[in-house]
Amino acid sequence: MRDLVLLLLLVGACVWTLRRPWVGAITWTVVSLGSPHAAFGFAAADWPVATAVAVSTLVGILLTTDRANPFVGPAPLAVLALTIWFCITLPFSFDLELSLPLWERSMKIFLMLFVTMALLNTRKKLDVFVWSMVLSIGYFGVKGGLFTLATGGNYRIWGPGGFIGGNNELALALIMTIPMMRYLQLQSPSKWIRRGLVCAMALSAIAAIGTYSRGALLGMASMLLFFVWRSDRKFVWATAIVLFAVLLLPLMPDTWWERMGTIRTYGEDNSAQGRLTAWAMAWNLAQDRLMGGGFMVALPFVYAIYAPEATTSLVAHSIYFQLMGEHGFIGLFLFLLVGVLTWIDAARLRRTYAQNADLKWAADLGSMMQVSMIGFAVTGAFLSMAYFDLPYNVMAISALALRIASREAAKGAAARNEESLQSPRPESALDRDRYDRAAVAHESVSVRP
Repeated sequence: MRDLVLLLLLVGACVWTLRRPWVGAITWTVVSLGSPHAAFGFAAADWPVATAVAVSTLVGILLTTDRANPFVGPAPLAVLALTIWFCITLPFSFDLELSLPLWERSMKIFLMLFVTMALLNTRKKLDVFVWSMVLSIGYFGVKGGLFTLATGGNYRIWGPGGFIGGNNELALALIMTIPMMRYLQLQSPSKWIRRGLVCAMALSAIAAIGTYSRGALLGMASMLLFFVWRSDRKFVWATAIVLFAVLLLPLMPDTWWERMGTIRTYGEDNSAQGRLTAWAMAWNLAQDRLMGGGFMVALPFVYAIYAPEATTSLVAHSIYFQLMGEHGFIGLFLFLLVGVLTWIDAARLRRTYAQNADLKWAADLGSMMQVSMIGFAVTGAFLSMAYFDLPYNVMAISALALRIASREAAKGAAARNEESLQSPRPESALDRDRYDRAAVAHESVSVRP
């Protein structure tokens, strides 16, 4: 019965997508991030859900005229350059057969990213996009937080599958989603939705702690410090965070504290030593091969050549060394460039619209995107999640918000000029000069293509 309901919902979404292709972009986000067909159904786990949603969305975008150029702005162009570089490095892979499926997966993600950016052209659609991510990841945050409280943190929280199937991967997704919850909480007119989002943020933070992820703990600490530093109510937020930690952390079992304690004693931890070896291997490989080793370099013969000491082959356990080893220093540079340009877009949103009451939402969104990026940059330093959808969605949100806010600001300026022209021409020379300049500005806006 559950699989039948899920099937009907997905079929309905695909049909609706043919008329409203932006709905397909939202559905793709839910399926890609939350994997509802794998998390909630047993027979549904093997359905080609993502393919069906992608095909219906691509057909819909061809049939609609309500679309825009997705390659506007430095950050989207940097993602395009990164995509092209992945195609260039693919033929130079150590093992093309193993690399090809991973390349195909990345190409699908980037294709749908650009399709999403072409279709989300209003603030309403952008907010629905944010909601889709919050609900997809937040469900597991609320569920995991309640489970952690009920069991006293004696069991690790695991993800539903896909990119976030592991405990560390789920923790990364959760801490990146918490700032998005905060943005929605700031914008919602309903007090019940605001309260619900506050609870969801708290439970998601508890769930992230319950994953036993050391990287997530460092990422959350970095996010909270940055958030408090940026906040206008530093003392209030700092006090709330300290109280939250004081009340929650003592409840965690000894096994959790022992695992977190290895952050200080990484030299004695086999897992940490394995990461250091994998990072050294990626560094040596990138120095030797301009194109890197392809999407699959965790191979015994690769480690035999480039690892500093004999060891079993391991994945990079770092977004930075993952790009370095798999696509060389150029791939790492393009990846970092995407992050830097996204940060600049988010900063522009915050700086430009912070004092504009009508566009304060854009400033809040930019600020929260920066907090989310901090979480990804720190936690991702210990995870192989360079191709995960969520950070690229943050890029899309920042770029789209800039475009939408700029358009709304121009409309607001034109409306104010129009209103000023409705009044009679002033008598004083100074006021007449201001009136004439407003008329010229209004005319330039009106004739602009």
